[in-house]
Amino acid sequence: MNEALKPQLIMRRPNLDGLPDELSLPEGYSERHYQEGDAEAWSEIITESFEEEWGVERFKEYMLGDVSFKPERIRFICNADGKPVGTTSAFRRDDKYGPDCGYVHMVGVLKSEAGKRLGYAVNVAVLHQFKREGCPDAVLQTDDFRLPAIKTYINLGFLPDIVDDNQYQRWRDIYKLLKVDAPEIIMQHD
Repeated sequence: MNEALKPQLIMRRPNLDGLPDELSLPEGYSERHYQEGDAEAWSEIITESFEEEWGVERFKEYMLGDVSFKPERIRFICNADGKPVGTTSAFRRDDKYGPDCGYVHMVGVLKSEAGKRLGYAVNVAVLHQFKREGCPDAVLQTDDFRLPAIKTYINLGFLPDIVDDNQYQRWRDIYKLLKVDAPEIIMQHD
């Protein structure tokens, strides 16, 4: 990662009030949680989304081996054939963000499914999972170049959570590129 783009950006949804009641999915699509046998589909989605190899063994170690893992915390959007085409996870990073804060983890949608708002839908599903678990808020990490994802997070009520002075200008640049009004705290900082 480019040193100028460190540390990674953090966004926080300060509460889980006002979530959309229902997932808005295209005709034939459905949402569900992780089931035995989903490792290959998850690996395909994340490998393509992150443009980095995430094989089944890495999934098992990194996701199933995580202390946060519960089947209901890994969410999938599936196409009409039942094939998972989008995913994200409702994990926890108690040591970093607090014991009750939800951590949106490993978001991805197959490129062939772009433009269908599946990233938005799977994130709504994960926010509802946090709410069911009693989380008061949610946080995620992202990168400056993930503009479509950041736009989705903004539309879901996430705001920048500044952890380094270099992030004020980075966030101003992102909001300008997205043609979205930036929060005052970012615009007022020198």
